[in-house]
Amino acid sequence: MDFNDAPDQGAPVHLGHDARDLKAQLLARLPAALAYLFPAGKIRGKQFVVGDLQGNPGRSLVVELEGERAGMWIDFATGEGGDILQAWAHVQGLDSTRDFPQLMAAVADWLGVPSQPLPRARSKAPAMDELGPATAKWDYRDAEGRLIACVYRYDTPTGKEYRPWDVAARAMRAPDPRPLYNLPQLKGARQVVLVEGEKAADALIREGLAATTAMNGAKAPIDKTDWSPLQGKQVLIWPDNDAAGREYAERTAGAIAAAGASDVAVLQVPADKPEKWDAFDAIEEGLDVWALLREAPRTLVKADAGLPVFSLGHLLDDRSPMPDDLIAPRVLTPGGMIVFGGAPKVGKSDFLLSWLTHMAAGEPFLDLTPSRPLRIFYLQAEVQYHYLRERIQSMGLPESVSRRAADNLLVTPQLRLVLNDEGVARVTQALKRAAAEGGLDVLVIDPIRNVFDGGPDGVSENDNNAMLFFLRERVERLRDAVNPDAGIILAHHTKKIGKKQVEEDPFLALSGAGSLRGYYTTGILLYRPDESRTDRVLVFELRNGPALAAKRVDKSAGRWVELDPHGERLVNRDYGARLDAERRRKHDVILQLIFDEAQAGRVYTATQFAEAFEGRAGLGAERTIRERVGVLATKGYIKFFRNPQDYGREPLARTKFGYLCVEGMTLPGPERIDTDTGEVVHTPVPVKPTHYKCPQTGAALPVEHPDVWVYQEEDSHE
Repeated sequence: MDFNDAPDQGAPVHLGHDARDLKAQLLARLPAALAYLFPAGKIRGKQFVVGDLQGNPGRSLVVELEGERAGMWIDFATGEGGDILQAWAHVQGLDSTRDFPQLMAAVADWLGVPSQPLPRARSKAPAMDELGPATAKWDYRDAEGRLIACVYRYDTPTGKEYRPWDVAARAMRAPDPRPLYNLPQLKGARQVVLVEGEKAADALIREGLAATTAMNGAKAPIDKTDWSPLQGKQVLIWPDNDAAGREYAERTAGAIAAAGASDVAVLQVPADKPEKWDAFDAIEEGLDVWALLREAPRTLVKADAGLPVFSLGHLLDDRSPMPDDLIAPRVLTPGGMIVFGGAPKVGKSDFLLSWLTHMAAGEPFLDLTPSRPLRIFYLQAEVQYHYLRERIQSMGLPESVSRRAADNLLVTPQLRLVLNDEGVARVTQALKRAAAEGGLDVLVIDPIRNVFDGGPDGVSENDNNAMLFFLRERVERLRDAVNPDAGIILAHHTKKIGKKQVEEDPFLALSGAGSLRGYYTTGILLYRPDESRTDRVLVFELRNGPALAAKRVDKSAGRWVELDPHGERLVNRDYGARLDAERRRKHDVILQLIFDEAQAGRVYTATQFAEAFEGRAGLGAERTIRERVGVLATKGYIKFFRNPQDYGREPLARTKFGYLCVEGMTLPGPERIDTDTGEVVHTPVPVKPTHYKCPQTGAALPVEHPDVWVYQEEDSHE
């Protein structure tokens, strides 16, 4: 039932506010309201998703955020649905019909719509008597949603005044300690933005960000504020652009770091912004605050007072020798980390064992050279003991290499543990025994997935925050327990890498790539460019040294060898030419089909086209057609139109881009009688594109000149 149809909704429920007005206000703050009701939910495009009405993480329950259906929800697991008020009633434990007045009171309370005169302190008349009526109100609630305090704003002739109300004490004063704002959403958030004042926090919350403020903003007493809800979280402080804001950021940063936040940083306000500019102003200007928070410079803050700091002069004058690479050239440096990734069945484990054996023997391997025989602890979690020894004995390792590595490479059989607190303690004991017997240079974990622990929320390795927790709280603890300068190699699964991704950025194939790439010193990927061939490609990404050229490798007589890249190109020339010709044929067929179908009055979205022509005209499977359409759109051969009603057709349903459009395309227009033949004919109507696919971002952008078609140059690497 939609409460727009409630028979008594016109009845006043809160000092002149009726149910219709309250619902409109709720929809105007829909992202913030949903974050309050369901802290574990997430915004995905134009929808808010959560597991269920109980607020569990997941994606079964979907709430529309925009348009006529804003606030409407459906739980695909149960088939239930309703509007925002029904969701609110369920969360509050109310019956949406029987408890309608209580429901409206709860909504009005959250919106800050006063329902009764402000409570008076018993000790003296509250300040509001002399300040007049409140012009705004913000509620401070605990993590479970219970009201702790309220902050009232008054606009007086001399400026803004704020007064806190302690709910428990029923007194016009701040609670002790003072809570942070928006605690229900903070409870499930990993990344939090701290601003000055509730108005700026609400502005960010409406954008889908987890935001908070200290009570009293820049004037907040740091020692009287409870910062503990930020423990373990990544906190970015967004100060107002003035001296008070900078001081606020400096004072709060130290307190938040001391409270145990995993990361604390202060946003550097863009230099062109006016005095007192803040998050609210940024949104009023129409800025993309998500992009600003990702891209703007920031200053990191550390809790450790002993943080080492070096002057520029010191760094310029220090001519001491560079430390030896563990594996040259700069592939693994002391205290560094390699993430070695590959898709299943690409030969990753065989390659890794061969590589580690050579490193333990002090021997080069594919131009990767250890500084000395390295002592390596190989924690592997996939192969049981008997099958592990069978694999090693059948690898064809050179006898001289394997013998020199015999005592330096320590390998575990398949482990059945997770690197949680208990697992870290068990592995630490084994590492310490190994270090006591001869030191430890390198720790290898293979694969991450089998031992991954993403923290208390138990999220998978695909989540960047969970991956960061694993790296810091699990892997680094193991290293620090035995040798802070030890190198680490993490073996990690990837999805299969296509040619397009290889050209754009192959390392995005790593699960949790965002955190991994910001953390490792070297990334290495092994992939098979052609599933019909045995050769593989090894690509590198180095932080501590110059880029290394990719290597084409294969096993020959049981040993990994590097192939001659020039010879390989000659061998594959004919095969590549055939692939290029087939791509060009599909290109022409797709464009012609779109053109011909439009002349017959039929238009398609990309998905509809792929479904309609799957297996026809030699175009292959639906996925193949979709990929080719995407390439042609990126190159400008296909554009889109979103105004089918201008051509006498039904408006579009949900689609990211619109209907496909090619140069010169027409649709049948109004009927007319051919004066020569007397037949009924349709006058062709040219179709003009309204949008195109941005080749850099993939976004749908408006077309400025519909009559001008610009094509990207074709090549053979699509």
